[in-house]
Amino acid sequence: MATTVRRAVLTLPAAPLGPENPLPALRTPDGLHRPDERALRELPRAMARRIAYEPLRTILPARLRDGYGRERTQTDLDAIVIENDLLRATVLPGLGGRVHSLHHKPTGRELVHRNPVLQPAGFALNGAWFAGGIEWNIGAIGHSPLSCEPLHAAVVAAPDGGDMVRLWEWERLRDLPFQVDLWLPDDSAFLLVGVRIRNPHERPAPVYWWSNTAVPEGERTRVLAPADEAWHFGCQRPLRKAPVPGHDGADRTYPLRSEHSADYFYDVPEDSRKWIASLGEDGRGLVQTSTDRLLGRKLFVWGAGRGGRNWQQWLTGPGGPGYAEIQAGLARTQLEHVRLEAEEEFSWLEAYGPLDADPAVVHGDDWAAARAGTEACLERALPRAQLEAAYTAWRPHADTEPGEQLATGSGWGALEVLRAGHKLPGTPFDPATLGDEQAPWLALLRTGVLPAPRRAAPPGPTLVAPHWRDMLETAPAEPHTEYHLGVAQWHAGDHAQAVRSWERGLRLAPSRWPLLRCLALADRAGGHPERAADLYAEAFDDLCAERRDHGESWTAATAALAREAIESLLGTGRTAGARSVLDRLWPALRERGRFRLLEARLLLAEGDRAGARSVFDEGFEVADLHEGAEILGETWSQLTGEPLPERYDFRMRPPHQGT
Repeated sequence: MATTVRRAVLTLPAAPLGPENPLPALRTPDGLHRPDERALRELPRAMARRIAYEPLRTILPARLRDGYGRERTQTDLDAIVIENDLLRATVLPGLGGRVHSLHHKPTGRELVHRNPVLQPAGFALNGAWFAGGIEWNIGAIGHSPLSCEPLHAAVVAAPDGGDMVRLWEWERLRDLPFQVDLWLPDDSAFLLVGVRIRNPHERPAPVYWWSNTAVPEGERTRVLAPADEAWHFGCQRPLRKAPVPGHDGADRTYPLRSEHSADYFYDVPEDSRKWIASLGEDGRGLVQTSTDRLLGRKLFVWGAGRGGRNWQQWLTGPGGPGYAEIQAGLARTQLEHVRLEAEEEFSWLEAYGPLDADPAVVHGDDWAAARAGTEACLERALPRAQLEAAYTAWRPHADTEPGEQLATGSGWGALEVLRAGHKLPGTPFDPATLGDEQAPWLALLRTGVLPAPRRAAPPGPTLVAPHWRDMLETAPAEPHTEYHLGVAQWHAGDHAQAVRSWERGLRLAPSRWPLLRCLALADRAGGHPERAADLYAEAFDDLCAERRDHGESWTAATAALAREAIESLLGTGRTAGARSVLDRLWPALRERGRFRLLEARLLLAEGDRAGARSVFDEGFEVADLHEGAEILGETWSQLTGEPLPERYDFRMRPPHQGT
């Protein structure tokens, strides 16, 4: 059959994403992996420089997504299917452009881990992320804020004259447009993926990219890459060189031979072919390869320990198959950002397909032979020169204007194009995509005034890039403008000026709680926990007086502010204040796992150990538990010296004494 592109519907048990968190994400994201100054001095100079280059302060202007739950229902998802005689790729444009499935038709094999459920979990920089398939991570260290967001998608002419699918969006952490072109040449066993990131600005920009592939994991699954060493980033956090394949007494190229989660960033030589493969006991599996711009290769393992197994069950459903992740990036490690000069671009070509190798060689004791044998099989299946030729053929088509629209992303790119007049052939950002969230900012751009909300509601998102901050500084100093200006100033690192803006806005603000919350967080970050607790209590009182209904936006605001307020009040020993906040939550909110955990912590602080224990005994699930969070184990260890029950064990490193 000739290659085809068609729309489809994929039905999966899925937990709804829920609303965005309306509180601006002023804190540095949890779990950002940053070596300290001493560790940096021990790294190669170029690597240390890229690690120190433009670290992320906040995820603004993105908003947190933490309103999802654990109840899954059969849900129809829009999909795009790209298919030829050998492969069928299923893409989810509404969920970050994820390649959900890559099916090898002659053998009936699924080449990637095809997740049987869609369960959001707190792994992305902004919260919601789900496991499986091939994902595209851009912006900063971690899973992209676009993981669960819609991308623009359309049909475009492929280099061979057929059709390809273009995905594109405006990446807001770094204010950069990007595109991902996917196509299957006739009779090709490899899905080709052309990626381009452009910097349309007059200043350099830090760039991060990692393509992340979940692959099936078995006892005899081995991950191979062209390297004899790797930068190991493990449960104790140091970034250190480790030999490949084995260190600390085990062959770490077999994912299940690690007890705890770990990252292995392979030290791939500059002049070698760039590839990584995951092959099973029979020598069969998936290989990913690319042109040389995509330098890095990584293996992530959950490990065979209880915490890793529980996370996999959490993400894929009880009894689901295990998986590991093989990844490819612009730098050697995910701690680094690469400088993209003004008005320049990065582009490369990736390929994903089946690989069959001699299992005796793949699993032999001779690592050099295993690696060389696998690479020889790759060269027969897809010669390096053929990949380079495909990249050269694709580049002129990267500017081709899209044809039939398949999906629509956000309106933020259209707003930026209107503001700056960017010319971005191949990735149109249509003004028709502008919506309610962009409306006040479009008014600010055209009139110099940020219009006040027409009714009482949680505040909308804030734009924080320097050009928007400049416009806010010259706009009339109304309370809502001062609120947004303070958020933009905080993001820029000018905390003192942000506090002054919020204090000015508070004097005349009809809605005080958003400003009070920002001031509370500033005090907490500034080492004034008592003052922060006072402000949090006042903010929650004001929200309760102002909220109008049990609708989605007010529920999201109530849950988010209550969580921060209770944690602040507990941290200063104010159990009565924390109890007052918890008691004013609607019953449906109090039953959420996050608040059941806070209830247990509060009961412990009140001296009611039996009550706290009963919360654990009754059972709860913290739907938005963050990757690496140890709060469940810490709370349990304060409650009892007994081992942590298995259902609450999501620890990704060795347990502390007593937990």
